[in-house]
Amino acid sequence: MGEHNVIRDFDVSRQAEFMRSLLNDVCALEKMLEKGCLESSVRRIGAEQELFIVDQFMKPAPIASSVLKTINDSRFTTELAKFNLEINLTPQLVLPGCLHKIESELDETISKARAIARDQNSDVVLTGILPTLNISDLTLENMTDHPRYRELNRMLNQLKGGTFYIHIKGLDEIHFTHDNMMAEACNTSFQIHYQVDPEGFADMYNLAQVITAPVLAAAANSPLLFGKKLWSETRLAVFQHSVDERSELQQNRSRPPRVSFGEHWVEKSVIEIFREDIARFRVILTHNLDENPFQILDRAEIPSLNSLKLHNGTVWRWNRPCYGITNGKPHLRIENRVLPSGPTIVDEVANMAFFLGLMSSLKEEYGPIQRVLNFDSAKFNFWAAARHGLDAQFHWVNGSSHSAKALILGHLLPLAHGGLELAGIPRTEANYYLSIIEERVRSGMTGSQWMINSLASMGNRGTVELRYRTLTAAMIKAQQEGEPGHKWRFPQMNELENIEKTYQTVSQFMSTDLFTVRPDDIVDYVASLMHWEHIRHVPVEDDEGRLVGLVSQRNLLLLLTQGSSLNRAEGVPVHVIMKRDLITVPPETTTLEAVKLMRKNRIGCLPVVKDGKIVGIITLFDILNLSGKLLESTLNKN
Repeated sequence: MGEHNVIRDFDVSRQAEFMRSLLNDVCALEKMLEKGCLESSVRRIGAEQELFIVDQFMKPAPIASSVLKTINDSRFTTELAKFNLEINLTPQLVLPGCLHKIESELDETISKARAIARDQNSDVVLTGILPTLNISDLTLENMTDHPRYRELNRMLNQLKGGTFYIHIKGLDEIHFTHDNMMAEACNTSFQIHYQVDPEGFADMYNLAQVITAPVLAAAANSPLLFGKKLWSETRLAVFQHSVDERSELQQNRSRPPRVSFGEHWVEKSVIEIFREDIARFRVILTHNLDENPFQILDRAEIPSLNSLKLHNGTVWRWNRPCYGITNGKPHLRIENRVLPSGPTIVDEVANMAFFLGLMSSLKEEYGPIQRVLNFDSAKFNFWAAARHGLDAQFHWVNGSSHSAKALILGHLLPLAHGGLELAGIPRTEANYYLSIIEERVRSGMTGSQWMINSLASMGNRGTVELRYRTLTAAMIKAQQEGEPGHKWRFPQMNELENIEKTYQTVSQFMSTDLFTVRPDDIVDYVASLMHWEHIRHVPVEDDEGRLVGLVSQRNLLLLLTQGSSLNRAEGVPVHVIMKRDLITVPPETTTLEAVKLMRKNRIGCLPVVKDGKIVGIITLFDILNLSGKLLESTLNKN
């Protein structure tokens, strides 16, 4: 959970004061490590659960503050967006029953959130990226009103000096720019915290880096973004781009982004990471300085190192080192930030069990992992898992190569069983969770694959919006039933069910697969497009993508009737015949308003425009098709 007590619009002197405090915190921590002040020989595990709140239409519901006020539970807190919540679970000593306790607390807290959300005609869903999320949801109006988030957004924009650019290529491809950091709100995760001994931190951190790839491959649950099928775990690319404040010059100099896997192994101490992050990343948050860590150490007390923790919270390594205090004792832990939320509570705890088992066993199996695997291979595996999930191919120890499935089933799962036994987890508890991983991997049915297969099973029935809404509703229902995700049935789409919810706005049924032309294209080309693709209207865009006109079959007919033959149309540029005075609507226009516009103006086509650029189109055929569905739905109800 990030520190919320930050200063807005700080000046240079305040930044310098904070930097001095930050450097003091690092020196104090180094002194504490030398004197053996940090807790050792204690294993704790905990987690942060993030989730989406959705309304009755399965769209993001920005009611987090209202839900939190009603819950009145300190384990719950805000996230970046008003449609997200975060739950901070109670840390557990790694002892018999700890995994069951975590599952039980997850069930209790999520059930509490669900009950309160339902009182407000909403629900909660565990998923890495919400399938029904749209770019239009990522507005500053939907940013949680906390100084931390506003200041982060201000500083990242200031450092970037322009818009954030997101380009992800998977099965589909997506390009978009955004003028704020709200794209990060696309993501929800299940973050594991694992306490380690300070003297063994380097080896354990390096080990966490290595096992992240296979655990992620088995846990992938984020294949969709804005209607596009991208990576198995698209969250990773979205998060990295959404807060990437590097200038073009800094990127050319190979400066790493704030969200990263890292660039090398840790050699000796956690201090190496903290020093590197201070050296590479500018201070973007400050707070009121409340302690001198050296004076506190002189009193034989424990400093909170709040400046270090605040800066550390603005550098998002996928495995992030953390300093904390539990029961009056300082400790170090590794925060694994990679795993997605969902698909169910038991799936998440199974992922945690797999992580814990490997953290407990691989050092016994290999010794220091950096001696048998080079860092570039670990990084390669990480991104391969994000892109391809269980279809990834991994570079493993001593130059070997394995498919993700083969490595997990043939080697890592047995090691995870042994690791949980070494950690004191009873065999029955270990088997309960690791059997879920085994069945999921054997079937190949990660949460991501289930979503992709579910959409394939729906084919082209209904609208894209309806298919994604059906998918999300099925996820919520299955999560309540509690069966692991690999056992879920594919959703059955009833196009006529709740049809009034499916076609409320033009964005829900407009055509987005558009064929467009430029003003200087020849009319012959437009005529061919209409014939080949069986369409009656073709939008005209300029070189910047702005809508400047529309060509209809009627325009072509008028041109042809002006001469005695088709030859009169040959070579005529589009701008000569296109209609320039267009009636357009934004995506949020209600269907009824759109129908009234088309009837009043006697037009057969209505371009849907956002920021001057066409994002969709509705035609008379779409309206007739909708009318038929509404009539059929009414007859079925009667």
